[in-house]
Amino acid sequence: MRVMKNPKYTPTIPGTAPLSRRRFVTGIAAGGALLSLGIDPRRGLAATAAHSEPQTLQGNRFDLRIGYQEVNFTGHRRIATAVNGTVPSPVLRWREGDSVTLRVTNQLAVDSSIHWHGILVPTDMDGVPGLSFNGIAPGETFEYRFDVKQSGTFWYHSHSDFQEQTGMYGAIVIDSRQPEPFTYDREYVVMLSDWSDEDPEKIYAKLKKMSHYYNFRQRTAGDLWRDLERQGLKQTWNQRAMWNRMRMSYRDISDVTGYTYTFLMNGRTPADGWTGQFKRGEKVRLRFVNGAAMSFFDVRIPGLEMTVVAADGQNIEPVTVDEFRIGVAETYDVIVAPKNDTAYSIFAQAIDRTGYARGTLTPDPSLRASVPEMDPAPVLTHADMGMAMDHGAIDHSMHDMDNAAVTTAGRVGHGSTEPIVHRATEFGPQVDMRAEDPQYRPNDPGIGLRDNGRRVLTYADLSNLYPSPDPRDPEREIQLHLTGNMARYMWSINGIKFADSEPLELEYGERVRITLVNDTMMNHPIHLHGMWSDLESGDGAHLPRKHTVIVQPGSKISYLVTADARGTWAYHCHLLFHMPGMFRTVIVS
Repeated sequence: MRVMKNPKYTPTIPGTAPLSRRRFVTGIAAGGALLSLGIDPRRGLAATAAHSEPQTLQGNRFDLRIGYQEVNFTGHRRIATAVNGTVPSPVLRWREGDSVTLRVTNQLAVDSSIHWHGILVPTDMDGVPGLSFNGIAPGETFEYRFDVKQSGTFWYHSHSDFQEQTGMYGAIVIDSRQPEPFTYDREYVVMLSDWSDEDPEKIYAKLKKMSHYYNFRQRTAGDLWRDLERQGLKQTWNQRAMWNRMRMSYRDISDVTGYTYTFLMNGRTPADGWTGQFKRGEKVRLRFVNGAAMSFFDVRIPGLEMTVVAADGQNIEPVTVDEFRIGVAETYDVIVAPKNDTAYSIFAQAIDRTGYARGTLTPDPSLRASVPEMDPAPVLTHADMGMAMDHGAIDHSMHDMDNAAVTTAGRVGHGSTEPIVHRATEFGPQVDMRAEDPQYRPNDPGIGLRDNGRRVLTYADLSNLYPSPDPRDPEREIQLHLTGNMARYMWSINGIKFADSEPLELEYGERVRITLVNDTMMNHPIHLHGMWSDLESGDGAHLPRKHTVIVQPGSKISYLVTADARGTWAYHCHLLFHMPGMFRTVIVS
């Protein structure tokens, strides 16, 4: 299927050299040092980005051009895939209840597409080549036309090849027809993303050959010595034996890291930084969108509380936090109220702490905020591996499990009576791990955020502001295991890759519970096209509605789906390099 093929993409200008790891790290360090002294790094460093700010397009008729665009984020010129010549792509502003028409012209040398992420559209307008339409051939124009049935913060991106990684993503803001349940004085879109000067095909090829290629935090002899001093020979030996049997590292947090990625905020590098202005006493709405290909971010604004008012475009009961994790493809709206005439740093550190994106909220463009230090690099625990034993009781690995189907009885989700079932397809070279005791833990902020002294948002904090539209109990339950072989960089669902899978079939109008069991050591952002996922995270009468659900390592999570959209839909992990395997077709008929 065309959505899965690799692109013939040339991301470099002849005669340019690849970015070195030293230059990338130095760029962050130099920018941070200058900021700590109150100096704007743009005055003392070479320009790190040469591109235009994305414009905001408003109305109900749009002309969008997909084409190649030269950019410079790292001191080296590269070619991006851009919409209307900018990275990120233009912000599209719609109004709830309107009908919109978007004429999309493909000026690339290869097929392309646009998927409207989280937008409820007819199946032939969803923009997934090979499923809902044929894609947009070079030189052709495709007209998207649909009614806008929702409001909030969403985004759009290519669903062809690896074009999303090369710059083809943008925000969507939909204004509500009704007065909003909160007030603010000004607003900004904050688009987070990851950029690499490397060809994404080459990144993928490296991962297939050596899955930890970009991870430079492997264990050293010094780590071993510290473990021996802290916990003794027996426990250290048992822990090392367990990890060695599984051929895994407890430091494999992200597949692709700051070694090759430059993390961007609204298209600005860490050394350059994005800036948003405010006046003291104003309430500022920040519409955060994670448009990255592979990167989770932990977001905070030191000195400012954030009141989260919407998740994935849906209004929630406001909850005040110091920090939140935003997975790939998620959106969060927060309101902040600066009380002083000072600058504040918007700090978004990557989950593996190999880099960050940053911006500044300031009353005066000449005032710059210092950038906080990144948190220590996190490590996986036994709970993250779905283990039942405690830290000192390691006597076998997941590879030693019998082929028995049922490994853990009890509730899968709220109201569920299904046991955890490992199918026969999950045993073999395509799967190198199975969670022995996956826990349902919506109140867990996740690896690297636990007990950090800050109030961190969790899924348990999310409660829809309005009653759940469909209060019915599910008629049936579907259990799906997120599986993979990390050493071979193979990803799948129930041990079956997309190319060998059968569609999931739903009956129009039925209410189903989907339980996701993460048998891997990675976070997976799972996106169902065309329908809402009503997350079972707390109050059953006000289930938060999401289009992307994060499944933590070694855990399980459940949500309810009303099959109210006929057609053929994509259902997949939104980590771009996981998508070729961890993908299913959903048919509603």
